[in-house]
Amino acid sequence: MFKKKILALATASVMAFGMSACGGSTGGSSAPAGDSGSDSGSEGGQSYKVGVVQLVQHEALDAATEGFSAALTEALGDSVDIDVQVAAGDSATCAPIVNEFVSNGYNLIMANATPALQSAQAATADIPIVGTSVTDYATALSIDDWTGTTGINVTGYSDLAPLDGQSEMIEELCPASDYPNAGVLYCSGEPNSKYQADQVKTYLEDKGYTVNMYTFADSNDMQSVCTTACADSDVLYIPTDNTAAANTEIVHNVASEAGIPVIVGEENMCKGCGLATLSISYYDMGYEAGKMAADILENGTDPSTTEVGTVSDCVKKYNPQVAEELGFTIPDDYEALELDSE
Repeated sequence: MFKKKILALATASVMAFGMSACGGSTGGSSAPAGDSGSDSGSEGGQSYKVGVVQLVQHEALDAATEGFSAALTEALGDSVDIDVQVAAGDSATCAPIVNEFVSNGYNLIMANATPALQSAQAATADIPIVGTSVTDYATALSIDDWTGTTGINVTGYSDLAPLDGQSEMIEELCPASDYPNAGVLYCSGEPNSKYQADQVKTYLEDKGYTVNMYTFADSNDMQSVCTTACADSDVLYIPTDNTAAANTEIVHNVASEAGIPVIVGEENMCKGCGLATLSISYYDMGYEAGKMAADILENGTDPSTTEVGTVSDCVKKYNPQVAEELGFTIPDDYEALELDSE
């Protein structure tokens, strides 16, 4: 019903997604960037090889990779060769992908999603790493006393939309007086999903909701867990969660049949299964990360002292089809999502 339409990523010569789980190269030559022989691009004739490791293919992460590639290509032109690899949703597959980037002497690694960032950080302490679609870098990298910079070869952009704002959205659309039982649904294997879930649970309890947490290990048990959550809850919240984002049709089918509204962490998930969201643009986040990567490559900016960025422009959006199905009248300050036609 809500089939996801995968975003086109930059150009075909840069983006190749028909990946197997082996993590093999899709970007042409495996020679280090400095030896690639490119004569065009930056003033000194320098060429760069950038590896992108993306956890899974879904619209939000695709958009982040697209924005990253667009900004980097705009800044560096033909002097940059971007090699995109997708781990097919398997966190363990990120490791051989980034190890290949390291062994081939890539100049920079972009890690799209938390498991990708963790694998990249474990693989190299020398090659600069720029993350995207990572909610909390301190949690992802086990950094105590967070100051805004990592102190290691990692920086990037966070996809964290204001969690207090998302809880306020739940209260606005589904007040505790009418929807007293709130369920929070997320993948137990994604630490940044747990971070968001814990924060929203606290906010909702402060607003008078009874909150229960429901976790699934992977897509295999999503339907059963979601069915239980819908049976026990009046409203569901799902944070920015890659497993959920890749399986929104499961969530929608269960929640729609049960008549349960779902508030989600980002707009591409909302297109698939949500009633509403307070979301950033993943393309914009990726674009800013691409500008950051260009600065590192061209100007030698140190990622260890570069503050992790956030995209502050968050917009209230809603899914008009779900609103109609559930009989919700949405306030005027919400923007209707444009849904893909079938």
